[in-house]
Amino acid sequence: MKTIKGPAIFLAQFADDVAPFNNLKEISRWAAALGYKGVQVPSWDGRLFDLRRASESHDYCDEITGTLKSNGVDLTELSTHLQGQLVAVHPAYDEAFDGFAPDSVRGNPPARQKWAVEQLRLAARASANLGLKAHATFSGALAWPYVYPWPQRPPGLIDTAFNELSKRWRPILDAFDAAGVDLCFELHPGEDLHDGITFEVFLERVGGHKRCNILFDPSHFVLQQLDYLGFIDIYHTRIKMFHVKDAEFRPSGRQGVYGGYQPWISRAGRFRSLGDGQVDFRAIFSKLAQYDFEGWAVLEWECCVKSSEQGAKEGAPFIARHIIQTTERPFDDFAKSSSDTEANRSMLGLGNRKEGA
Repeated sequence: MKTIKGPAIFLAQFADDVAPFNNLKEISRWAAALGYKGVQVPSWDGRLFDLRRASESHDYCDEITGTLKSNGVDLTELSTHLQGQLVAVHPAYDEAFDGFAPDSVRGNPPARQKWAVEQLRLAARASANLGLKAHATFSGALAWPYVYPWPQRPPGLIDTAFNELSKRWRPILDAFDAAGVDLCFELHPGEDLHDGITFEVFLERVGGHKRCNILFDPSHFVLQQLDYLGFIDIYHTRIKMFHVKDAEFRPSGRQGVYGGYQPWISRAGRFRSLGDGQVDFRAIFSKLAQYDFEGWAVLEWECCVKSSEQGAKEGAPFIARHIIQTTERPFDDFAKSSSDTEANRSMLGLGNRKEGA
């Protein structure tokens, strides 16, 4: 069994225009001081990282890793959550998602989608140049407006959506394969890939592509009321990344999963800081250890109550307490007795081989 690496922290929710959160050197030093051993970097945030430069320059990549090493942390993975979202956008969300793209392609969905695909290709090369083995992203969504339809979906609508989604992603998956990097989709409401079934539908359409993998985040399954421990049992061979994020679901007589259009603070399902929600992390870490997960345990902080500063401070020791130092020998090894083939046959009443011949 493998021991999970960590604790690490996803920097997306902490990057800011004020020090120490406005450049990679200072924010990684801040993370290290809190006890984190790794950082996951949002590739879209130019204050921290230059994606194109990393895809083209080994010297720049050496500079990035050197900066992190000087602060005592490793680079765990890059993320293209925002760019991945733009690989597939239903027209209903065009205006809302334009903010994820540069000014030059806003208001032009085909150009925006082309830009997003190129960003993923850059991310594949950058990840390879940085010596990374996995990458985090979103799938985007064409079918999401029809997740709970009225009127009913016409026949073939979902097949058409997933056929198109796989057509867009297959060349990207091939680019990650050429780079030797696993592409990990965070299964997330709002994405066409949001649970096990939708992942399976997509995986089948990309021919079971070996680089098509999963970023496991139990918080999104709590909000969907999906069995996140059973999910690990089913999909552990495809889980290559892990976001440690907590959540709670407290339905009432007034609202449930859909939240009644309420702000986060008033929803039945809410993201919480580690330890403040309902996720059974002891069981999750045990499951991942059981299945030889060898990646990083990465805090993704999102909470509608607690401050990010407190959440980050509490996150490192929380993760460290849950990482299992896996055993190298059976617990009952002290009671083993020597044996051989003939002794084993004798214990079973089978006699020796010559007698049974």
